[in-house]
Amino acid sequence: MAELPSTNRPCPCQRGPSYAECCEPLHNGTPAATAERLMRSRFSAYALGLSDYLLASWHSSTRPSTIDLDPEVRWYRLDVLGRTGGGLLDTAGTVDFRAFYRGPDGSGEQHELSSFVKKDGNWFYLSARGEA
Repeated sequence: MAELPSTNRPCPCQRGPSYAECCEPLHNGTPAATAERLMRSRFSAYALGLSDYLLASWHSSTRPSTIDLDPEVRWYRLDVLGRTGGGLLDTAGTVDFRAFYRGPDGSGEQHELSSFVKKDGNWFYLSARGEA
């Protein structure tokens, strides 16, 4: 697992002014208000190596039993391209995004259209269509 950022460092998802004010509360159990917030917190979890959070925020119908994160891959940028639904009063939504990384074989990006569902007041990642 990567070292967690200090409270004053920028959040890996690049939305909030600091990790403490952005994704850290979600990583510590505060429910995401929207599908996009959950997606951003999941990106930060990938960047920080928080596999337990990734599994916990994955819908039970599609969740794998384990997730192995490559410690040599560094996720460093997230661009949200669009979204449908996924708001405060919605029960489903999608987020279209590009996530950028560096690894032993160089730089790359992951483009996904991720689907989310809300169950009992909590958003969960359901599935994705994407290209590596």
